[in-house]
Amino acid sequence: MLVGELAQRYLPALDDYMRTVVDSLPDSAEFLTMLRYPLGWVQADGTQYSGSTGKRIRPLLLLLCAEAAGGDWRAALPAAAAVEFLHNFSLIHDDIQDDSPTRHNRPTVWKVWNVPQAINAGDSMFALAYEALLRLRETSTPEITLSCWSLFNHTNFELTRGQHLDMRFENQPIVALDEYLSMVSGKTAALLAASAQMGALIGSRDAEIAVHYGDFGLNLGIAFQIHDDILGIWGDTSMTGKSASTDILARKKSLPILYGLERSVELRAVYQRQRDDHADVEDAMTALNAVGALDYARTAETDYYERALQSVRRSGTEPSQSFDNLLALTHVLFQRAS
Repeated sequence: MLVGELAQRYLPALDDYMRTVVDSLPDSAEFLTMLRYPLGWVQADGTQYSGSTGKRIRPLLLLLCAEAAGGDWRAALPAAAAVEFLHNFSLIHDDIQDDSPTRHNRPTVWKVWNVPQAINAGDSMFALAYEALLRLRETSTPEITLSCWSLFNHTNFELTRGQHLDMRFENQPIVALDEYLSMVSGKTAALLAASAQMGALIGSRDAEIAVHYGDFGLNLGIAFQIHDDILGIWGDTSMTGKSASTDILARKKSLPILYGLERSVELRAVYQRQRDDHADVEDAMTALNAVGALDYARTAETDYYERALQSVRRSGTEPSQSFDNLLALTHVLFQRAS
């Protein structure tokens, strides 16, 4: 099944479920618009938006894992909604912290409503995540619900810990590979790991099987972040919806940058300059290309992708169309266009 067909099968039900959670809030037109806007449902003036709602990768992964592990994906909708709300909480706050003006080719929440209001919107999105997850008790056992709640709590900590490290690295002259992997395991991989593990737990009701799926999501998440690191330097802005210069201007310590800093005097010189010079971008890319940073990052991405596949295959999941669909999504994530 093609990924477009997968999205058509699962995502309308997910969006309907998410809308019921948002619509349960007290009616306050502008406030609800701030929540619906980053989810891709409305424009800034509250009118319907017909553009992209985002790929919904994390909840789609969760629903596919639930079905691949032998369960009914509909029972996992509360957890899938929770994951997407939490992801959007992190994006709203990340855009503020990174001073990012656009996302999905639209102004970010803070650019439309200002920073204080964007913080309010992000905090509310965080609360919505827990409101959605609590509804899991309607479709699953109390034991599974409690296990997912505990995993979700830990994931929240990992997300914010990873974001802290990512921001700290901007002013840390030397960042070791282990530090980078620790950051990525929190900021990006933790939510993918939780999505896969919660989905498999809801679907199989077997904690051991779910752990293998969690390892699958973790390694997939690291590969996913490395690919984003690549897009953050060599990506096509019209495809990513985000400026490809942001990472260099913000002095991000992404994987290709770390590789380059170890090997290029020219790149180290760029990173010691003031951060408001857009000539930095061209100079940095020249230095990175000279040391083969792109090839290095692509090799690392492939390695973690293969680890992800090994982990999910060790789960003992029986071959099925649902399992094939999960592998198809995994393949697409790995092959995202640069």
